[in-house]
Amino acid sequence: MTGRVAGLSVKPETGNEVGLPKRPVASLAISPHGAQGDYNRYRTRTLRGDPDSALLLLTRDVLEALRREGWAVEPGHLGENVLLEGIANTGLAPGKRVALGTQVVVEVTRECEPCRELYELPYVGTTRGPGFVRTLLHRRGWYARVVTAGTVARGDAVWLLD
Repeated sequence: MTGRVAGLSVKPETGNEVGLPKRPVASLAISPHGAQGDYNRYRTRTLRGDPDSALLLLTRDVLEALRREGWAVEPGHLGENVLLEGIANTGLAPGKRVALGTQVVVEVTRECEPCRELYELPYVGTTRGPGFVRTLLHRRGWYARVVTAGTVARGDAVWLLD
């Protein structure tokens, strides 16, 4: 299955400011530590830099489904670093390897569980937060470790490796 990189997002460390939404960038340097310029408080503080959580991948089909369900999600809102198009959410699972462009290879390690940080999105808030978290179960994205570091750009080809 092949697709493309539909979006790339990061959020630099900004004191106590929440980590969502992440901001779009045209390209990313990716190392085993994650996306350059991205600070993930959960990964840094709770997981202590766990390399199995270096990147968060999300598929466009999830964003489209959420929009049809009435949520105003945009790329970067769910904390993903890489938005994949042409690869279905159901095509990803722990152990699957994904090539991003000509340089980067990542391996999916686990699902990203939805959390209360999502309440900070302007269309969610504390009233709608519990419902949004429930609706994101098994759709928040996938953590991945970096197998081969390099640079990836928006529009680059993406494919699942055997």
